[in-house]
Amino acid sequence: MAADSEPESEVFEITDFTTASEWERFISKIEEVLNDWKLIGNSLGKPLEKGIFTSGTWEEKSDEISFADFKFSITHHYLVQESPDKEGKDEVLEDVIPQSMQDLLCMNNDFPPRAHCLVRWYGLREFVVIAPAANNDAVLSESKCNLLLSSVSVALGNTGCQVPLFVQIHHKWRRMYVGECQGPGVRTDFEMVHLRKVPNQYTHLSGLLDIFKSKIGCTLTPLPPVSIAIRFTYVLQDWQQYFWPQQPPDIDALVGGEVGGLEFGKLPFGACEDPISELHLATTWPHLTEGIIVDNDVYSDLDPVQAPHWSVRVRKADNPQCLLGDFVTEFFKICRRKESTDEILGRSTFEEEGREVADITHALSKLTEPAPVPIHKLSVSNMVHTAKKKIRKQRGVEESPLNNDVLNTILLFLFPDAASEKPLDGTSSTDNSNPPLESEEYNLYNQFKSAPSDSLTYKLALCLCMINFYHGGLKGVAHLWQEFVLEMRFRWENNFLIPGLASGPPDLRCCLLHQKLQMLNCCIERKKARDEGRKTSPSDNVTNTYSGDAGKSGDQLGPDNLKDMDKEKGEVGKSWDSWSDSEEEFFECLSDTEELKGNGQESGKKGGPKEMASLKPEGRLHQHGKLTLLHNGEPLYIPVTQEPAPMTEDLLEEQSEVLAKLGTSAEGAHLRARMQSACLLSDMESFKAANPGCFLEDFVRWYSPRDYIEEEVIDEKGNMVLKGELSARMKIPSNMWVEAWETAKPIPTRRQRRLFDDTREAEKVLHYLAVQKPADLARHLLPCVIHAAILKVKEEESLENISSVKKIIKQIISHSSKVLHFPNPEDKKLEEIIHQITNVEAIIARARSLKAKFGTEKCEQEEEKEDLERFVSCLLEQPEVLVVGAGRGHAGRIIHKLFVNAQRLTESSDEAAAMAPPEEDLKRMVPPEERRQNLAADFPPAAGRELILRTTVPRPAPYSRALPQRMYSVLTKEDFRLAGAFSSDTSFF
Repeated sequence: MAADSEPESEVFEITDFTTASEWERFISKIEEVLNDWKLIGNSLGKPLEKGIFTSGTWEEKSDEISFADFKFSITHHYLVQESPDKEGKDEVLEDVIPQSMQDLLCMNNDFPPRAHCLVRWYGLREFVVIAPAANNDAVLSESKCNLLLSSVSVALGNTGCQVPLFVQIHHKWRRMYVGECQGPGVRTDFEMVHLRKVPNQYTHLSGLLDIFKSKIGCTLTPLPPVSIAIRFTYVLQDWQQYFWPQQPPDIDALVGGEVGGLEFGKLPFGACEDPISELHLATTWPHLTEGIIVDNDVYSDLDPVQAPHWSVRVRKADNPQCLLGDFVTEFFKICRRKESTDEILGRSTFEEEGREVADITHALSKLTEPAPVPIHKLSVSNMVHTAKKKIRKQRGVEESPLNNDVLNTILLFLFPDAASEKPLDGTSSTDNSNPPLESEEYNLYNQFKSAPSDSLTYKLALCLCMINFYHGGLKGVAHLWQEFVLEMRFRWENNFLIPGLASGPPDLRCCLLHQKLQMLNCCIERKKARDEGRKTSPSDNVTNTYSGDAGKSGDQLGPDNLKDMDKEKGEVGKSWDSWSDSEEEFFECLSDTEELKGNGQESGKKGGPKEMASLKPEGRLHQHGKLTLLHNGEPLYIPVTQEPAPMTEDLLEEQSEVLAKLGTSAEGAHLRARMQSACLLSDMESFKAANPGCFLEDFVRWYSPRDYIEEEVIDEKGNMVLKGELSARMKIPSNMWVEAWETAKPIPTRRQRRLFDDTREAEKVLHYLAVQKPADLARHLLPCVIHAAILKVKEEESLENISSVKKIIKQIISHSSKVLHFPNPEDKKLEEIIHQITNVEAIIARARSLKAKFGTEKCEQEEEKEDLERFVSCLLEQPEVLVVGAGRGHAGRIIHKLFVNAQRLTESSDEAAAMAPPEEDLKRMVPPEERRQNLAADFPPAAGRELILRTTVPRPAPYSRALPQRMYSVLTKEDFRLAGAFSSDTSFF
C-alpha cells in the first residue's frame, strides 16, 4: 500500500550513452566529405615532371563542416593531371606506399616560385586542409589542437583515405599546419615549428642536420646518406646607380603657366617612380650529399657565384604612380562632382547675358545685322575678349583659373583657323600625326562611341583632361568650358563654321556631345547659305544651291526663273532658304492660291491635273533618264527636294517616345503616320511643281519604284505593251500617300515651309551646351579620354613589343566596347577599364626599367641583345626566370655587377670602408684558399636560406620498413620555420 501511495510524477532519468557525441558527429562529417569527393583508397598518379607545380593547373573545392557551433571550412587542393594507365596497377596496390609519401622524395620541383605553402614545404600534389571558417577565429589551445588532430586520424583510418589531411592551428598569419597521412601499415606525421628568434646553432647546415637526425631517431650504423637541396636568396634594393629613364614633366612650370612642358593634345605616359622595387636572386644547389659540402658557424662552401643554378624574380612596386593612369583617373573623378559651372566660377557670363540669350528674337535679329568683321582681322584674343572682360568684372584677374597664355594656347589648338589669315571655310586641317582614316586605331571611336581622333571633340577632351591635372583642376575645367561655349555662340552668330567636324548630319556612332557640335555646324551651314543668298543679284547669274547634306544639289535658278520671282515677289534671286527663321514670318510669303493667280488661275480654286498642266514648271534638278509622264508624255524631271532634318540620338529618342505615346488605336496610328509624312508631303509638292500635270503614279515611279508594278499585256491590236498600276498597299482606302498627294500643292522647294529650322535647333544646342555641368561634360567626354589612352598605350607598346601586353590591350578594347556602348555605364565598370589601362602602363614602364638596368641597348652583339631582351620579357611574364649559365652567363654577369655596385655604395657610406684598398689589390693580398669566402662579400647577407633534407630510413625500429623522411627549413631575418614529414611503420608498432 505504501508503494501505491507514491506519487506517479516521480520518474527516474535514464541517460542513453549510445547517443553520438559532438566529437563523433564531427568525425562523421569529415568522413562524409571525403567519401563525397571520392578520396577513398590509393590513387597513384604519374611521376611529377620538372616545373609542373608552377606551370600546371591547380584546382580546389570546398565545403563547410562544424564542431558543435564552431564552423570549419574543409578544402581539397589538387594538381590536375591525366590518369595513368591502369594496366598492372592492381598487382602492386597492396605493397605500394601512398602517393604523397613518394612525393616527399621527388627532387624535380624543389622551391617552386608560385604554389601553396604546403606544396613548397612538403612537395605534395594533393592534400586536404581543415581551417576555421571565419578569418578572426583560431584554434589556440593545445587540447583543441590535439582533439582536431585525433579527429583527422580517426577519419583517415575509418575511410581508408590516403590523401594527407592538415589542420590549421594558431593565428592564420602564422600559417601553422599539423596533419597526417595514412596508408596500409604506414603513417606520416606532418609537424611544424615556427619561431621569431633563431637559435644560433640552427642557422647553418650542420645544426639542421643534427635536428633532422635526432628527430628520425634511426639506430642504424652507418646512417643512410642525407640528400640536401639548398637555396639562398639575395635581394637587391639599391638601384640608385641607375637613373630611372622616365622623365616626368615639370609640374611646377606647367602650374606656373609656362606652356611647352607638355604639348596639348599629347597624353603623358610612364611611371614617375621606378616600378621595379627589388630584384631577388636565388642561388640553388639542387643535389648535394652530406659530407660533400661544409656549412657551419665558422666556414661555408656555399659561394653564390659558384652555385650551379641561378634564378631571378623581380618585385614590382605597389601601385606605382603612372602619369597616364593618373590623368584618366583624375578626369573620371569629375564625373562624381555635383557643382554647376556657375557654382564653381560664380556668376557667369551666361547669367550676364541671360535675358538676351533667352530671347529668341535676339538670335533672329542677328540675321539682319550687317556683315561681321572679316575673319582675317580676328584673333583668338578678339574672339574671347568680350567674355573674358565680363568674367574679370566678377572676379579679379589673379583669381582666374586659367591665365591668358594657357587659355590662348588651348584655343589656338582647338581652333587653328582663328590664327589663319584666310577666311574660315569650315574645313579642318589634317594632322599628319593622326593615323590614316581607314586604320583600326582611327576607327576605334565606332566601338567606344567617342569621336574621331582628329576631331574637335577629341581634342577638347584631351585639353580638359590636361587642364584638370595641371592648370586649376575643376575650376580650370569650368573656365575652359565656359570659354568654349562662348566660342560656339560667336561662330553661330557670325556664320563661322566649326573646325574639326565632319560635314553632314550628326554621326550617331559618336558621343552625344560630338553629335551636338555637328548639329550646330549644320545649322551654321544653313544659316551661312541663307545669308549668302540675300546678297545674290540677277547680274551675278549665280546658281543658288540648297545647302543641305552632302550628295544632293540644290535648285538651280536660271535668268528666267529669277525674272519670274522678281515679278511675283519683288525680291530678286532669293532662294527658299532666305526666308526668315520664324515659322509665322516664314508663311507671310505668297500663299498657294496667290501663286495660282499669278499663273492665271482663280483664287481659291483647287486645280486638277489639266489645270496644273498649265502651270510653269519650277524647281527642276535634272531629267530622269527616259521616264515620261504617263498622261501627257512629257519628260519626268527630278525635283529639288528638301533634305531630311538632321537629328541627334536624344532627339530621335524623344521623337520615338512621342510616337509611342500615341498608342495603337486607329486614330493614334493615323496621327503618327501624318507626323512622319512631313518629308513625303514636301517631296510631293516639289514633284508637282517640277512636273505640272503629273499624277500619283508618276510620283511613285520615281519615289518608290517597287510600288509601281509593270507587266506585259497584249493590246487590242495584238501588240505586246507594258501596262502598269500601283501596288496593293497603295490602293488601300485612306492610304496616307493618296491623302498626302491630294493635299499637296505645286510648291517648289524655295517656297516651302522648312523641314529643318536651323535657328531654333542652334539655340537648343547652345542652351544644351550652356547648362552642362562639369560632371555631365566629363561623362560625355570620358569615352574620348579612354579612346585616347588606349591609342597611347598601343603606341608605346609598339616600341617595346611585349606579347602579353598585346593580349591585354585586345581585352581592354573588347571590354570597353561593351561598357561604353551602353548609355550611362556604371562607375564600377569604368573604374575597371581605367585600372586595366594603368596596369598596362605599369607593365610597359617595368619593361623599360629592366631594359635600362640590363643595358639591352648597349649590347654590341645582336645575339646577346636578343637574349637579354628575351630574358627581360620572361621576367615580366613569369614568376621566376632561370639564368642561363648561372653566374657565368651574360645575364648572370650583369646581375653580379649590379650586386657588386650596390655593395660598393653600401661600403662607401661607411667611413672605415672608404679607406679600404681597391678590389684588385684585395685579390692580390688574400690567399686563394680564403678568397672563396670573400667572394660572398660581393653579395649582401642572404635574405632567405632554404634547405630541404631527405632520406629513407626504417622507423621506429631497425626492422621496420624503410620509409621517406623529409624536413624543410627556411630562415629569414625575422622568421624561422621547420616543416617536417616523418614516416613510420605501423605494422609492428
